[in-house]
Amino acid sequence: MIERQLLIAGNWKMHKTQGEARVLTREILRGLSYGLRAEVMVAPPYTALAAVAAELKGSTITLGAQDAFWEQQGAYTGAISPVMLADAGCHYVIVGHSERRQHFGDSNRDVNRKLLAVLDAGLTPILCIGETIEERQAEKTLLVVAEQLKEGLAQLPAGSRERVVIAYEPVWAIGTGLTATPSQAQEVQAFIRSLLRELIDQAAESTRILYGGSVTPDNAASLLSQPDIDGALVGGASLKSDSFLKIITAAG
Repeated sequence: MIERQLLIAGNWKMHKTQGEARVLTREILRGLSYGLRAEVMVAPPYTALAAVAAELKGSTITLGAQDAFWEQQGAYTGAISPVMLADAGCHYVIVGHSERRQHFGDSNRDVNRKLLAVLDAGLTPILCIGETIEERQAEKTLLVVAEQLKEGLAQLPAGSRERVVIAYEPVWAIGTGLTATPSQAQEVQAFIRSLLRELIDQAAESTRILYGGSVTPDNAASLLSQPDIDGALVGGASLKSDSFLKIITAAG
């Protein structure tokens, strides 16, 4: 059985000025335990990437971005390319987050184009998928997740299969205080891995599948104990160093 290194990723969303981001980063670095087995990533807003990158220099924490456009450059006002993110020191890029899908109209096709562009720039995409409360109540969870996963990974180059990270985030649990139970999350994440076996063959066993959706210090350990949960994409709890550090500690 392949042992997958847990990844604890903090998505700061539209929070933190440069100064605030520096303070939070320093607090996290000071609180990290020695001998930590999990990988840690933080994704500040674009305006704070350089500031956080400077604070992280020489540390084991990696830098991520919250989104990217699919072109390298051009007349796309307001857009940021994966090449620019690589230049800023990013290693990861989140694509397909439900808030991008909901508020900015990102389709599965858009998400796929972003994912391929991120890979082409040498970065690691974190592909977010998940169902709404209406879809869960209609028992369409697996159908929705399968569609988002298949379309998100379309045309994935064989040589890039092991570089993709998946994040299952039930939309109804994001920022609501509601959380899928460990067994609910494991059921969907096991389904995702079974589908990955069909889509990317043996690379499915080494692919990390994160859980996201109101992850807190209180539920992190029980969620991370599930066999197909390989880490967490943390939102609100990553904005305070004490809560984020407790989640990191829960990962071992």
